[in-house]
Amino acid sequence: MIVAEVLDASHSGLRAGADPERNPVGAAEVQRLCALVADAIGIHGGHVAVQFASADQIARLNLRYRGLDEPTDVLSFPIDGTDEVGEEATRELGDIVICPAYTDDVSEAIVHAMLHLLGMDHETDDGEMLALQRELMLRATDGATP
Repeated sequence: MIVAEVLDASHSGLRAGADPERNPVGAAEVQRLCALVADAIGIHGGHVAVQFASADQIARLNLRYRGLDEPTDVLSFPIDGTDEVGEEATRELGDIVICPAYTDDVSEAIVHAMLHLLGMDHETDDGEMLALQRELMLRATDGATP
């Protein structure tokens, strides 16, 4: 089972439901989207942490990890990825940081970031990641669950 943990919910504006001003996606939807992506890649167990950040917070992370002194929509920090882990270990897929103020579609940002966590990279592939992202977004809007 994929477990998507939303961090710092009290500071991000995320509640059990949705907060349309800061994040139009509730915690249950974050969970569903992460599981949908992982299932499409063939990963059926693991943990992902999702944090919603301000423009200042994500700009600091973007500078530190990508050398870009500006806010961005989403950052992904893979940990175990798709590597095999021991039977008793929980696969740590990684961390996702989303800045709703710089994101047109929070759901799509979650899907995009999960694809990165699971080893895909639209900057180096031949369009496979973005094609799969489009397919998953269509499935997500149809209410598909893994």
